[in-house]
Amino acid sequence: MKLVSWNVNGIRACVKKGFLDYFNQVDADIFCIQETKLQENQIQLDLDGYHQFWNYAERKGYSGTAVFSKKEPISVNYGIELDEPDTEGRVITLEYKDFYLVNVYTPNSKRDLTRLDYRLNWEDAMKRHLIQLNEKKPVLFCGDLNVAHQEIDLKNPKPNIGNSGFTNEEREKMTSLLDAGFVDSFRYLYPDRGDVYSWWSYMNKVRERNIGWRIDYFLVSETIADTIKDAQIHCDILGSDHCPILLATDFT
Repeated sequence: MKLVSWNVNGIRACVKKGFLDYFNQVDADIFCIQETKLQENQIQLDLDGYHQFWNYAERKGYSGTAVFSKKEPISVNYGIELDEPDTEGRVITLEYKDFYLVNVYTPNSKRDLTRLDYRLNWEDAMKRHLIQLNEKKPVLFCGDLNVAHQEIDLKNPKPNIGNSGFTNEEREKMTSLLDAGFVDSFRYLYPDRGDVYSWWSYMNKVRERNIGWRIDYFLVSETIADTIKDAQIHCDILGSDHCPILLATDFT
C-alpha cells in the first residue's frame, strides 16, 4: 500500500502548479492533503478511481483537509472532540477493515505564540483520539504536524529554539504521542538522516539552499512498524511551500 501526504497551501493554486501531474504519477492508494483553503464546490477535481472526502473550515480561504482513497472506507468522521467548537476542518478519520487512517493539519502556534495554549490543548485531544482508535485497530496518522521534533529535523536548530514549531512544549507533545504507541516512519528507517526537509519558508532562496524543516509526518502504530517498507520525502516536487511525503507499507 502506498500513501502520500501533502500540505498544498491552497489546492486551487497548487492545481495550477502541477498537482494533478504529481497525483497521477505517484498513483497512491490513499492521498491526503492539508491546508486546502477553500469551501465546498469551489473546485471540482476529476480523480478517476478515487473516493473524495473533504473537511472545510468555516472561515473562508483557511485550513481544511481532504483524503482521496481508491478503496472505499467503512466510515468517515470529521474533526475531534475539543473544548470549543471544531470549525477549522483539520481532521478526517477513515475507518477501513484492518486499520484507521487519520489525516490532520495541526494548528500553528503563530509567530508570537499567541495560539500556543490552543495548540497544546488540541494536541491533547488528538492524542486521546488516536489512542482510542489504536485500542481498536492499527492507525496510520499523517499530515502537517507543524513541529520539528528533534534538532536533526531542521537546518538551524539552535537559533530556532523556542520559536513556533520548535518550542519545548510542542516537541514534548510529539514525544508524548510517540511514547503512547506510535512510530515516526521516516525516523524508523533513517534514524540519523538529516538535511531532508518537507517545508521551507518563502524567504529568498531558502528552498534552493535547503534551509528547511521536517514538519510533515507519517506515524504508524508500533504494532505494525515492521510493515514499513519505505518513507520518502519528495523535495523536488514544487507547487507549495511544503513537499509531498510518501509511506510504503505491507500493511493492508
